[in-house]
Amino acid sequence: MSQTVPATGLQLRSLVTKDGKLELSLAEVAVPEPGPDDVVIQVEATPINPSDLGLLVGGADMRTAQASGTKDRPVITADVPQAALRAMAARLDLSMPAGNEGAGLVVKAGSSPAAQALLGKRVTGLGGEMYAQYRMLNVAQVMELPAGATSRDGASCFVNPLTALSFVETMRMEGRKGIVHTAAASNLGQMLVKICQKDNVPLVNIVRKQEQADLLKGLGAKYVIDSTSPNFMEELITALAETDTTLGFDAIGGGPLAGQLLIAMEAAASRKMKEFSRYGSGQETQVYIYGRLDMSPTTVPPGVGFAWNLSGYLLTPFLQKAGAEVRAKMRQRVMDELTTTFASHYTAEISLAEALDLDTLHAYNAKATGTKYLINPSK
Repeated sequence: MSQTVPATGLQLRSLVTKDGKLELSLAEVAVPEPGPDDVVIQVEATPINPSDLGLLVGGADMRTAQASGTKDRPVITADVPQAALRAMAARLDLSMPAGNEGAGLVVKAGSSPAAQALLGKRVTGLGGEMYAQYRMLNVAQVMELPAGATSRDGASCFVNPLTALSFVETMRMEGRKGIVHTAAASNLGQMLVKICQKDNVPLVNIVRKQEQADLLKGLGAKYVIDSTSPNFMEELITALAETDTTLGFDAIGGGPLAGQLLIAMEAAASRKMKEFSRYGSGQETQVYIYGRLDMSPTTVPPGVGFAWNLSGYLLTPFLQKAGAEVRAKMRQRVMDELTTTFASHYTAEISLAEALDLDTLHAYNAKATGTKYLINPSK
């Protein structure tokens, strides 16, 4: 029997207008009636990931952000530069919900046995629109949390864990031997360290602060390199040569780092050449950019050889390519290691209204490594 729930609930919305304004607000939306294979979740925990910020604040210049509205119904507005508007033509004047993933209690369920089996259970789900008090999803989009796990435990079950696992799966699919990863002290980076330790995969971690290096070494990471070190490139080349690593995943995106990874891979491969070639080592190298913490142009200077590859990386296309068996294996591993390998750590837990507090918004929009905010719409 379904629980009694309100007819409406609050949902965080993002609107970009044709005249170049971003508006963030809370809207009252109807709680839908589930179809046979649907469940309605009272959302109790949903993380703010960098991928969520792409939709939430778009290309707005948040230095122009201003607050208005009331304490319970705050509104944030900001200017969107013309260059950013051109890239968002499809969403202009559309009020859009945000939030890729989250967890909560199933309070309504459809008539199918699969849906009814989840009634009263805590689940984690991926399907967008999670910055809301209630969210309806198909049973195929959710996973029941293990006994004793809280919504906070299960809030970040999809984006970071599956992305980290996909890096290792990509390495195997491409026949490579190791991975180099940037912004490695992030929640995702810490998961990757633990995965690679368990799976005996060589991992070279790149950080930018000593305390981040100490954190990863405390987790048992063997190769941790500070990009601000005067010996950065030599240390990187040595680590890549020792691990035979020709595959990188870059969360920074802009600036020189992706190019430096390619240069270092080529230099490491060149150390093993028996004869000189004007075309370089011939070793195929690959760096995937999966984040854009730096919005400046990506630079790739000479010195990368002629067999380098630089491209974007998204989790969803990987999962589609990997197939049902691999997806099921990855999801099961996340559930089995939910509070160990895939545990997430949060800087603060905030309400929907607090997510639109200007100071708080600036804090989570900074995307600082090791800083992660959790929204509790039920708060």
